[in-house]
Amino acid sequence: MQDPIGIPACFSAGDKTEDSATVTKTGQSVFMSVYKTNIADQCRLITVTWCKNLLLHGLSVSVDGPETEYTCKVELKPWNFWRKQGSKSFVVDGKPLDIFWDLKAAKFHGETEPISEYYVAVVSGEEVVLVLGDMRKDAYRKTGCRPALIDPILVSRREHVFGKKKFHTRVKFDEKGGFHEISIECKNRNNGNGDDDSEMEIKIDGDLMVHVKHLQWKFRGNESILFKKVKIEVYWDVHDWLFSPGLRHALFIIKPSSPATSPPPPPPTSPSPAGICGSVEGFNPICSYEFCLFLYAWKVDSYKVF
Repeated sequence: MQDPIGIPACFSAGDKTEDSATVTKTGQSVFMSVYKTNIADQCRLITVTWCKNLLLHGLSVSVDGPETEYTCKVELKPWNFWRKQGSKSFVVDGKPLDIFWDLKAAKFHGETEPISEYYVAVVSGEEVVLVLGDMRKDAYRKTGCRPALIDPILVSRREHVFGKKKFHTRVKFDEKGGFHEISIECKNRNNGNGDDDSEMEIKIDGDLMVHVKHLQWKFRGNESILFKKVKIEVYWDVHDWLFSPGLRHALFIIKPSSPATSPPPPPPTSPSPAGICGSVEGFNPICSYEFCLFLYAWKVDSYKVF
């Protein structure tokens, strides 16, 4: 389940990027959501990325084109007020595409992506094909466009979070539903023989859903759970937490399941939304647009955690 990963850097002047080693050492949190929608009469993927490090917040909106990606990047530096509201235009297959955002009053409450008071909208063919945030009426008024006839579909969410023993995230299993709180905690307990025995708990909205004892022997595994009448497949790989020195991450895959599903797709090896499709050895292909959460939990000891 492990894979070589590259963590996208927060965006700096001139669109410069940092290597993944530098980014992970700064404790950068990255939340990447992929949506399927209709743009220029084609089914396309839109990737919305929020990132946060010691210096700034970053927002990136990318649209996959036939031969390249079209990307809009926004830096949310405290002194960069004018970048907190604006728009950018592209031409995709000869047709215009516009991205609008308003983050002037966005409330983050310590999170990497906003909680409220914002919108990000993507417009194609006089339709708002994707709108995020709670200021939807403002988005429609600003763009002067109507909602799309086809609702976007949340395909996947890929997150990099940092912690010591506890890791938290908020996720929607579908775009029309509400947020759910997911927490993961790794514990060490004495087994009575003088030896430490590790265990792990995974909770959803405070309810214990997965409890793994003897984690040093069960560092990779999966379990099917039932949460509010929805079957969810949970996969984990915490090998590097237990056996690799230095900064290390575990991988968790959380996937709401239909009655007949195959194992989840491998986690993407690049930020490209195309990376969520297809299969590799050991995995069977599934429906390309069933939702998956890929959570990279980085276990750290000595520097500030977001």
